[in-house]
Amino acid sequence: MANFTTIVTEFLLLGFSDNQELQILYSLLFFLLYSSGLMGNLLIVIITTFDRRLHSPMYFFLRNLSIVDACYISVTVPLASINSLVNNRVISVSGCAAQIFLLVFLAYFELTLLTIMARDHYVAICHPLHYTVIMRPSVCMRMTFTCFVTGMFFSGFHTGYTFRLSFCKSNVIPQFFCDIPSLLKLSCSETFSNMLSVIVSVLVVGLGCFAFIIASYSRIFSTVLRFPVKEDQRKAFSTCLPHIIVISLFLFSTAVVYLQPASESDSIKDIILSIFYSIIPPLLNPIIYSLRNKQIKEAIRLVMSRKLLLSNIV
Repeated sequence: MANFTTIVTEFLLLGFSDNQELQILYSLLFFLLYSSGLMGNLLIVIITTFDRRLHSPMYFFLRNLSIVDACYISVTVPLASINSLVNNRVISVSGCAAQIFLLVFLAYFELTLLTIMARDHYVAICHPLHYTVIMRPSVCMRMTFTCFVTGMFFSGFHTGYTFRLSFCKSNVIPQFFCDIPSLLKLSCSETFSNMLSVIVSVLVVGLGCFAFIIASYSRIFSTVLRFPVKEDQRKAFSTCLPHIIVISLFLFSTAVVYLQPASESDSIKDIILSIFYSIIPPLLNPIIYSLRNKQIKEAIRLVMSRKLLLSNIV
């Protein structure tokens, strides 16, 4: 589009494809992924809430992670899918600001929760006798509340700092949802301080959490290797390694999109990478963290058997 001489009042999101048939196909595919991720996370929330056997710190964090994941995947995918199906790509400035605030807040909340969960795993495996003392319910609540509050301030700062800029170059966002790097490309204001704040935030928060997670799992692995039973070692590694892979995928894709210079940015590459931090983690987390868990599977079977029994009685 030609450069605008007036201030932008609304934005146009990028469609999944220029071809109408492919656009519908991609929309349905994304909505299918969204439905799967949403149902998986809601199932974990329901099971860990109503099964009293799962009222422990580990499942408390799993429940909160599933709530965050359900909200996180709901911020971008449904709107993008619906807009593609009805061929309407318009989003208001206030709607774009709300989407960025929620996206940054939930991404921060998820990353810090995963960091706490790595700490929980470390205490459970390396200090099992002190687990109930270290991971008391009050401590778990305070840590989660701290993640929530700091996430609100973190997201509020970056959203406000982004929308203080003037957007007059174009109103076409080269992404299927609103994000900070895409908006910085459209600004006719000086964006150096914004780019610097994003880089510092990604490096401090992202690398800081990742370093803590790696340190926790390194200690876990060193303890697991001393287990006398090889089967216990195998179970521990099969549980921990997928966690690290998903966290690494989440952080790497986010870092590439948020840290690359705007001049080197490519819309198609950014869209593909954004899928790895906006859709894949909420889709895989229920499987990796919960549905492979023996107690969770037993609780699901118990709930299903009760429903079948009630349906037969009725």
